Formats: sequence, C-alpha cells, structure tokens
Amino acid sequence: MQISGSSAIVVGGTGGLGEATVRRLRAAGAEVVVADVNDDRGKALEAELGVRYVRTDATSEDDVRAALAEAEAAGPLRISVDAHGGPASGGRLIGRDGSPLDLDGFRTTIEYYLTAVFNVMRLAAAAMARQEPAGEGRGVIVNTASIAAYEGQVGQLPYAAAKGGVVGMTLVAARDLSPVGIRVVTIAPGTFLTPAYGAAGDRLEAHWGPQVPHPRRMGRSDEYAALVQHICENDYLNGEVIRLDGALRFPPK
Repeated sequence: MQISGSSAIVVGGTGGLGEATVRRLRAAGAEVVVADVNDDRGKALEAELGVRYVRTDATSEDDVRAALAEAEAAGPLRISVDAHGGPASGGRLIGRDGSPLDLDGFRTTIEYYLTAVFNVMRLAAAAMARQEPAGEGRGVIVNTASIAAYEGQVGQLPYAAAKGGVVGMTLVAARDLSPVGIRVVTIAPGTFLTPAYGAAGDRLEAHWGPQVPHPRRMGRSDEYAALVQHICENDYLNGEVIRLDGALRFPPK
C-alpha cells in the first residue's frame, strides 16, 4: 500500500510512540490526523508538521467519529494506528492483607486499554470500508499491545488482561475485514524509552537495558514507527502480532 497520498489517523499521536509514527507517516507523504487529549502538544505538532490535531478521547464514539471524519476529509483514509494510553491499575490479585484486587480499577484498565482499542478499530474499519480500493485493498489498522500480554509481571494482571485482549482480537478482526480488503496487524512492544519518562528515563534504561538480549537497551520510538511504516507498505502482513522487544521476555517481577 502506498502511504503517499493517503490519509492516516494516529490515536495517541502526541505520545512517544504515537508522535514518532505521526512524523514517520507525514514524512512518507500521508495526510495525518493526530487524535489525542494533549492539546498543547497536538497544536505544536499541527504547527510544525502541517498535520491536523483533533482532541479525541479514544473511549468516546463521538470523539473518534469526529477525528475519522477529519481524516476522511483530508484524503482517502487508508491507515489507522492506535497507540493511545490511559489510566491503568495494578497490584496482586490478593494483597498482603488478603484483600482482593480492586474491581473498579480492573474495569477502568480494560476500558482504556482494550475497549477503547475496539472502539477505534470498529469505527476506523467502517470509515475505511467506504473508500475506493487501492491496489490490493482499502487500508490497514495497526493496534498496540505489549509483551505483557504474554508474560505479565506480578501486579500487572489488569494491564496484561487488556493487552492480551488486543492480541486476541487481531486475527479475528483480520478475518472479519478480509472481504473489504482491510488488514489488521498488532505490534507488541517490549520496554520503550519515551519522552514521557523524563528524568526517570536514565533509571529505567539502567534497569531494563541490561535485561534485553540484543541490543542491550530499551527500544526507541522511531523503531516502533519504522515497523508501522513497513506494515503499511507490506500488503502480505495481516492478522499477525509482531513482538518488538529485542528478544526480551519479562521475568515474574
């Protein structure tokens, strides 16, 4: 699929992985809509790159529809990338005092990290299906999971459950959308060093870097974005979850 001349939506486009993707797709010639809730960063990207920023809560149907409408107005919508974040709860299933893990926190984590991904995916798919075919299909949806979907650590149960759900949706969604020529691929990142960590990044690098088999460092946002670009351009990648982790496997703690 040709990126140049297409429009793209990047949900979570002001975050580390999302912003790198916005820059990559824009440089490749896409008209990009940044859908997020960080107004300051979104407007700065709008001014710098000539992209469009639309304030978007990924859990809101109305917000996502509005962002997609902006993308459709910019050109044929061929690319949807979801890298948004949100509040996440954690803790052991049973605490040291014997109390069970909070149910509301679990529900909130699922809402942001699984239900919202489904919300974006279903609405993006419906918008893409309205486009005329180009080449071998109509477009591609790229979701973001985590290697925690496979090796969730102690205290990560809600997050691991949500990301496991994103992994589980991938093949089914690809099969569902095959009649309209829309591909679905999920990236499962390992430990990535993003600007959001600020000064804490050095400590995280010192902790996680030596645990990565090769290269012995945390991932870089542009490496995620480079994979997004390859997924867009490689029409035979479909229904797959790609680990991007330097061969890291999370230990229990």
